[in-house]
Amino acid sequence: MLRGETRQDDIEQHDPAPRWRAGEAALPVTFEGTVGLYTPAAASTPPADVAVLFLSPWGFEEMCTRKLWRIIAERVAAHGVASLRFDYPGTGDALDTPDEQSLETWSQAILAAARKLRRLSGAARLVLVGHGLGATLAAKLGKALDTEAAVLMAPVVSGRFYLRELAAWSKMVDEGLGLRSEQRIAGRVAVAGLVMPEQVAEAVKSLSIDRLDALPFAKALVVARPAREKDAAIAAHLSSLGTVVASMDYAGYDDLVSNPTLAHQPQAVIDGVVHWIAGVAKASGRARAATDHVASALLTGDGFVEEPLRFGENNRLFGTLCGPRGQRHGATVLLLGTAYDRQAGWARGTTETARYLAQHGIVSLRFDAANVADSPPAPNAPEQVQYSETQLADVRAAMDFLVSRDLAPVLLSGRCSGAYLAFRAAVTDERAAGVVSVNPFTFRWDPDMSVDEALRANPRSLDDYRQRAFDPATFRRLISGDIDLRRAAANVGVQIARRLAVIAPRTLGRFSRFGRLRGDTQADFRLLAKREVPVLLVYSEGDVGLERLKLDFGRTGLDGYHNVAVEMIPDADHNLSPPHAQAAYRALLLKAALKIG
Repeated sequence: MLRGETRQDDIEQHDPAPRWRAGEAALPVTFEGTVGLYTPAAASTPPADVAVLFLSPWGFEEMCTRKLWRIIAERVAAHGVASLRFDYPGTGDALDTPDEQSLETWSQAILAAARKLRRLSGAARLVLVGHGLGATLAAKLGKALDTEAAVLMAPVVSGRFYLRELAAWSKMVDEGLGLRSEQRIAGRVAVAGLVMPEQVAEAVKSLSIDRLDALPFAKALVVARPAREKDAAIAAHLSSLGTVVASMDYAGYDDLVSNPTLAHQPQAVIDGVVHWIAGVAKASGRARAATDHVASALLTGDGFVEEPLRFGENNRLFGTLCGPRGQRHGATVLLLGTAYDRQAGWARGTTETARYLAQHGIVSLRFDAANVADSPPAPNAPEQVQYSETQLADVRAAMDFLVSRDLAPVLLSGRCSGAYLAFRAAVTDERAAGVVSVNPFTFRWDPDMSVDEALRANPRSLDDYRQRAFDPATFRRLISGDIDLRRAAANVGVQIARRLAVIAPRTLGRFSRFGRLRGDTQADFRLLAKREVPVLLVYSEGDVGLERLKLDFGRTGLDGYHNVAVEMIPDADHNLSPPHAQAAYRALLLKAALKIG
């Protein structure tokens, strides 16, 4: 059972006219097999007769813009504008469709979302805000939705050109991840492990919004990328159809979509979009009474049941509780996110892991930490939350929630920064019954190290560099100029310095910085051993985290820690992108959860 007795926050979510308060997560709603996040007008502002429907881009771009949607939704709420953002079928936290996804199934979901938003908000007029492929769908469906206005951000004007662009983008992302050619997805449209359904890709080929022959909406704001002639051309074409068009430059586009871990929000663009929507709302009048309740029903899939929900003080965190349709077994798994990836995870891996666990009787909770994706920032917390102690408060809130639902014992699991957080939370919270830590970069963050600089360096292990040095493909990339030789040399230097640092603590002890970190890490492991908390460390072969493990424990390794086990996943990258790597991790996680329970 995912739901127990009725709670006060359940009653609030059935209020037909809720109001948004700063610092709280949006209200989760379910419809047509998908999950939406509804942000009502702010409590201090009369609801406008206009509401915003967000239409997301696809794949890697969607991961990078998830937080952008939340920020705009919160900002327009202050102007009395309600909004809804949601996942297309088969993406994010939505259910998979019985048949292969198509652009038509996505279009039908958009139409359903528009109906839902009108009923929830009472607003008759819609503003569509689309990014990338979502902007194209906004232009394509604007007339059918009876749309008042639209914001088109980096629109896909030509589907064929977009697919070619995705192919180049995919190659850059895969190379950045360190994927070898045999590990990449070939013969399909894919980016960062996400594969575009064949029917969607085929339909995208024929998209060309510069050939629209009917007025899709009365007003439009086109946010055009620098040096993209097609972006500017669509503004002229819409104007020729009779749309009143405003344009602005998409300053900061490349910094936003290059990497969700390092994404910087384009503040000037956000200000411009919010100001333009506020202008539309100002002339709209007051909304009618809502005709639908904000009640989030359960999503039922193949062997699992999911409950999208809010928890924590002021309902500040958004997450999804996933459980079996049948009998529950084992420990509950708390799935901690990596970097700024949304709770669905890299290539939707966390959603699929949760559903796999549920099919085997395991309950799990996945959620966005504060200032990540759909959870707003915590008061007085730093902007950079990765490797920050403030995230431990988010884990404690999640543990409190699970205990309140009688879902203990709890096993913590995460990858990279999520692996670090899982370990730190287990050390600081005695309720943790176990840890599965995947490719942890470190177990103790060096306070003298900049998180941003460390993430940009993106170092690999010396073993990985050694293997690549003898790969003919590396030589070809070096000749073609595709390898940043200076950065690679700097990263190798960092790893050599760290290996040499293993010697220093033995002679200088805790007088050296590395010695203190090593000593503190070993103390943490001894504490978990004393409490008999099982710790499973899972590494991709050659992962950079293994260098840290050698630094912390030297040649003797973890032999003295009876509660610690180490497993290797062969032929995998740091993100566990290949399907076999994900399968191996899920099997290990399931085994650990069943053993604890």
